[in-house]
Amino acid sequence: MTNWRLLLTRPLDECQAVAAALAEQQVFSSSLPLLAIEPLEETPEQRGLIAELDRYCAIVVVSKPAARLGLQLLDRYWPQPPAAQHWFSVGAATGSLLEDRGLPTSWPEVGDDSEALLALPRLAEALATAEPRVLIMRGEGGRDFLAERLRAQGVTVDYLELYRRCLPDYPAGTLVQRVASERLNGLVVSSGQGLENLQRLAGDAWPELARLTLFVPSPRVAEQAAEAGASNVVDCRGASTTALLAALEQHPAPAP
Repeated sequence: MTNWRLLLTRPLDECQAVAAALAEQQVFSSSLPLLAIEPLEETPEQRGLIAELDRYCAIVVVSKPAARLGLQLLDRYWPQPPAAQHWFSVGAATGSLLEDRGLPTSWPEVGDDSEALLALPRLAEALATAEPRVLIMRGEGGRDFLAERLRAQGVTVDYLELYRRCLPDYPAGTLVQRVASERLNGLVVSSGQGLENLQRLAGDAWPELARLTLFVPSPRVAEQAAEAGASNVVDCRGASTTALLAALEQHPAPAP
């Protein structure tokens, strides 16, 4: 595992946390954030949704930025959140932020994605009401799979969009130069949008970079990567640092 030399592409604060955990295992990493978080201005629609929070039998928070920004709204409008309401997240890191606020929160023990969340018995229990309503806190233009599946079950779903993800501005050639200068042999993305930004920044060099081992968080992103031409894709079955470390343990680094 110590022969891996990885490019990390999460937002800056998350890259720093992952890099520290990798360093403890003697794994070299280089951070080049490909997702910057830009909070959206508060709108009357946002205020209306949060003001009527008690209408929902379940709140789903899909990411750490959504949790942080959603909790800020909660502090302003609901110093004492509805007691009977249950919260859900797609991963432990996001869920822990909610739990630390004192909110009853559940998340999948295996798999950091919507598919794993939908399989949670606790979610089915929360939806077992006459007219179930779910509020999803997320970024702008996120994936619709979860909402579509819930609506197919007769659940009313609303979105509270709190931020947008954008590609930071880097000089041309930054990605290729970083990979070459630091002799990186693996790329790590945490979402489909992160993969898209990786390809955009690579530009004409993508076919070359696509030959490196690419670590992705889910089967969906693995399929997306394969369709984009990546030839060595490793599905970590989760976006957490623990999932990445397990994947590194199971997959030897290529020979120098």
